[in-house]
Amino acid sequence: MAKEETEAKTVREYRTEELAEAAGIPVRTLRFYRERKLLPAPRREGRIAWYDDHHLARLRTIAALLERGHTLGGIAELTAAFENGRDVGQLGELLGIGWSEETPVRLTPEALADYFEGEVTPENLAASLDLGYLATDGDEIVHVSRRLLDVSSALVREGVPLSAVLETGRRVREHADAMAALFTELISTHLTEEAMARLRPLAKSVVEAELSMAMDRLLASGAQDPSS
Repeated sequence: MAKEETEAKTVREYRTEELAEAAGIPVRTLRFYRERKLLPAPRREGRIAWYDDHHLARLRTIAALLERGHTLGGIAELTAAFENGRDVGQLGELLGIGWSEETPVRLTPEALADYFEGEVTPENLAASLDLGYLATDGDEIVHVSRRLLDVSSALVREGVPLSAVLETGRRVREHADAMAALFTELISTHLTEEAMARLRPLAKSVVEAELSMAMDRLLASGAQDPSS
């Protein structure tokens, strides 16, 4: 049994020809991708290049993105942005949270492209990484919040550019930080710090109610405005 477990944990490695066959591409295409730096460098053993399952996953991602209309130049830029992005360990530190109540979502690059069809550009990706909405974890991408992912993708499907959604998200965060500070000050001034977690749902209720009434007021004022 111990021998079987050891073999199961052994990392699968491929020579150049074997990797190309597993990915369903010609060897010359694999070498071209490597020259364009679309693939991480292989492990070298003398003159032999050894690849592993991470390289195979990258080749399958490239194929999927090409099928979705991305160019090799665009894929190279996206790859560079992912590799220079924050990893999961840095994401909680960036946002000052331990995932909070939000549910993170793991995605492949092609799944992310499906959520935001035609909008996954290097600029939008960089903005998402900067906001802390996205992080990288090996060959996967992690979105910090299922709710934010669903809302932002719904807005994009309705025709709102992803760049505008991200900029609005940045501005919303500024207001959310201010509201959180107000509630925290209220509780810490009049109650104990232990009450913060217990009364946190009250803050959420206040924000939801105020936002709802504010939108009602805006809609009502627009309906009454003859110039609208």
